[in-house]
Amino acid sequence: MSSNLKPLILHAHGTGPNPYKVAMALEMLSLPYEVKLWQFGDAANGVKGAKFLAINPNGRVPALEDPNTGVVSWESGACVNYLLRKYDSAGKLGPRGDGEQQKVDFDKWVFFLVSTLGPMMGQVNWFRHYNQTKNEDALARYEAQTYRCFDVLEGQLKAVGGDYVLGGKECSAVDLHFYSWVYQHGFAQLSMDKYPEIQQWLKRMGEMKEVKAAYEKVPKGQEM
Repeated sequence: MSSNLKPLILHAHGTGPNPYKVAMALEMLSLPYEVKLWQFGDAANGVKGAKFLAINPNGRVPALEDPNTGVVSWESGACVNYLLRKYDSAGKLGPRGDGEQQKVDFDKWVFFLVSTLGPMMGQVNWFRHYNQTKNEDALARYEAQTYRCFDVLEGQLKAVGGDYVLGGKECSAVDLHFYSWVYQHGFAQLSMDKYPEIQQWLKRMGEMKEVKAAYEKVPKGQEM
């Protein structure tokens, strides 16, 4: 199927976890794609500039253009869900079964990541690296909330045997959502010492050829 497809266009920048989720999904579905790299700010090549805002009015990456269908998506969850609906008819990355519970299990972990773990860790990065004035109270709050989320993820991996977030021997899109954020624990200066299951899961994910390919390809994209 993918041999007849025009490459999809992934709009990204080299830092930040969310574009990598989409790149991993594209790799795992063997879809051709090109990466266009944008800068921060409102310059012509910036995500707040007019050219990019015409693609995503929220002015953030990722965004995904599919020239095969004309569909444009943004927000990483919407981008990944589009790929699953359009290109994953075999359910390789989707729920681990056809029952309603399996579908809900898939959704609840994705929503936990995009609503809680990701934003909390993002705030850790902000107050540790980017806020112009030190705010130790804010940093401590977001660190504590991120560790609480790590506790939840550690418990889930332990409950399912430690392979992947939904269990089983094959990863799902849920793992892609989590990996791109938890992978940044070093940059966030968050310790994994209390989380042996997460450590093993990170290692398992990081050794996958598709994950390696995504992390190699995104930073080498075309500069806009």
